[in-house]
Amino acid sequence: MARRDEIECWLTDMDGVLVHENHALPGASALIQQWRDDGTPFLVLTNNSIFTPRDLAARLRASGLDVPEESIWTSALATADFLKSQIPGGSAYVIGEAGITTALHEAGFIMTDTNPDYVVVGETRSYSFDAITKAIRLIGKGARFIATNPDATGPSADGPLPATGAVTAMITKATGMEPYVVGKPNPMMFRSAMNRIGAHSENTAMIGDRMDTDIVAGIEAGLHTILVLTGISDQSEIDRYPFRPDEILNGVSELVAAEPHETDL
Repeated sequence: MARRDEIECWLTDMDGVLVHENHALPGASALIQQWRDDGTPFLVLTNNSIFTPRDLAARLRASGLDVPEESIWTSALATADFLKSQIPGGSAYVIGEAGITTALHEAGFIMTDTNPDYVVVGETRSYSFDAITKAIRLIGKGARFIATNPDATGPSADGPLPATGAVTAMITKATGMEPYVVGKPNPMMFRSAMNRIGAHSENTAMIGDRMDTDIVAGIEAGLHTILVLTGISDQSEIDRYPFRPDEILNGVSELVAAEPHETDL
């Protein structure tokens, strides 16, 4: 793995790394600005497929982070990128919201419930029994089963919410078919992100807060991995796993370059 001083490109998770409950974490704004000022290629990654990059850029701006929409890479974009490489101009029946439907439209896909090439399940807050039933029947007829991400639950102020993995579990139980999951921890999401910014694994780092998604996928993609302790993982969580990140930091503030003193000028 590359040393930190050899890193030229950066991938970073969003929730638990840059923001927490719509508030920027210490050092996040300064780190993003540092990368932008230096012209360092970077992408902010999220497994959430509900929102478009434009939506997320606006949400981050409200949190105090100035991240251009072209610097955001979602599981929805990674899924659309993958499906386009498999069947250009294909068709899909989608359970999801604007993030995944917009990404698929922009990738040249047709949304249909008549003999689609794929059934694609993404994050949504309006699950429909009829839609799930239709997905089950289409998969039974031969449509390929795709999920944007594996997360079974998502966070909310009132507690966990059922997420993509919970819905795909119902479809799997009814069909006997497991979905192909494009988002983290599939390292494909990182490889598609690196392709987006012209990065190479030997000089790219991944910053995350989860051992079971960010870090394991970063290791499998050959990246320099940095775990921050501002989100999901703590030392007891880290000790559960047989692999280790290259670095463990208290937060992204430790990645912000110190301002030079007058004696250094």
